[in-house]
Amino acid sequence: MKNLFKKSLLISSVSLLLAACGGTEAEPVQSELETQESGLLAACTETAELAEVAEHACIHAEFGPFQNVTAAALGTVPFVDVNLPHTGYVITLPAKTSSCGWGGAVNFIPEESGEFAFLMSRYPNLRIFNGTTEVGRECRYQVPTDVCGVLRTGIVADLEAGVEYRIEFQTLKQSNSQFTLIVEEAAHHHEE
Repeated sequence: MKNLFKKSLLISSVSLLLAACGGTEAEPVQSELETQESGLLAACTETAELAEVAEHACIHAEFGPFQNVTAAALGTVPFVDVNLPHTGYVITLPAKTSSCGWGGAVNFIPEESGEFAFLMSRYPNLRIFNGTTEVGRECRYQVPTDVCGVLRTGIVADLEAGVEYRIEFQTLKQSNSQFTLIVEEAAHHHEE
């Protein structure tokens, strides 16, 4: 409980410091904020299985095929999807007009029900929505450099086949506003 209070206090303090939106002095603080936000999601425990998934995704992150897409501005309807399997999507986030940072959304419709790993070359915050309901993310996976030098992080979520999910990304750092995303099935549900 004490640790959660410290994180909340830190995030609140950083938010006040960033109220002016920018300046080069805010850059280290922005990095701390994103690190704290990502720390709120538990680390994945099935690291051996995820390392295999990341190793496979790494091939596509390095050699493609690639699709360049611009995410829809947050609050609008995204028309871009990231449904093609084994594809590196180079996503560009638009600058937010109402607040600091960059943010955008794309759609994803899984062909099968199961756990999916959203592996990224940068560290944007990722949230998943089914309509207006946020889908729980299971865990965050930090990709070891010996597994893949191109991918940095992954978010694992349990999704249902045929459902259109809106994947939202947000970042305070411009360096994280363009990144490669690869969506790989991490585990599928077995029908009984």
